[in-house]
Amino acid sequence: MYKTKYGKTIKLFLMDSDPDGRIVCELSNWTGKAYKIPRGKVKDCSYRDDLKSTSVYLLFGKSETSTDKPKVYIGEAENAYSRLVDHISEKEFWNEAVVFISKDENLNKAHIKYLESRLFEIANSASRYDVQNTNIPTKSSISESDQAEMEEFIEYIKILINTLGFKVFEPFIKQNLVNNNIDEELYIKAARGANAKGKRTSDGFVVFHNSEIATETVDSYQKKKLNKLRDELIENEIIIKVEDKLIFKSDYLFSSPSAAAMVIMGRSANGLLEWKDSSGKVLRDIEKQEITKASKQI
Repeated sequence: MYKTKYGKTIKLFLMDSDPDGRIVCELSNWTGKAYKIPRGKVKDCSYRDDLKSTSVYLLFGKSETSTDKPKVYIGEAENAYSRLVDHISEKEFWNEAVVFISKDENLNKAHIKYLESRLFEIANSASRYDVQNTNIPTKSSISESDQAEMEEFIEYIKILINTLGFKVFEPFIKQNLVNNNIDEELYIKAARGANAKGKRTSDGFVVFHNSEIATETVDSYQKKKLNKLRDELIENEIIIKVEDKLIFKSDYLFSSPSAAAMVIMGRSANGLLEWKDSSGKVLRDIEKQEITKASKQI
């Protein structure tokens, strides 16, 4: 029997009647609350007493280039508002903050130190963001019951931070154990040394580390300037040279299967036709089969 997951109700309140302004995010039956605050709106939060309580927070900054990771800083504070004011003068990279507080004021200093340390660990493990902390946060020693409560708090943090548009704690490949529908790995094996594998995800296509790309590109690929992304990946050492091969140093998320296929094959490519499963079926046919199967179950 598979584990059943139930839906969640999330309430978003636009404090400034503006989706680009301050947002309060709450989850049904949870004592926590999240504030999403643009850097320029921190000054407008001085009257919020709940933002002057103990909290754990994240500062988010944009990536500088198409191949750079976005940036995040994870911290804790006994007065979130004062800490954000300090960070405006101390840290330049960030443009948005997300602050998590407890509505019942049940978070103490030990709790937020534990949360800071665990969130730092999870963000580093997910490897989607460039974590800006210069020091590794110290994990406080708390009781077994408090630890269980904080781990549950973290699960709700993950839900809300994703809802607010930041997948900082999500690994590129998330195993879907609820319905046992784990996508099979897909492959490309082609000319000039291209030999890669990857998987579809909810936000693109991930090529796995150690995948090999073509050592050379075709002339038409260069003339169409399709090799810009490929060049940036090599320049930023996301793709590195190992002996006579060019390989991915780590998993990398592409916007689409075709974008991944073009970099790997060094030529124009339709990812729906180039990526194949272990039986040789192309991605386009895999997706058609999935739609047909889902339609029959309705």
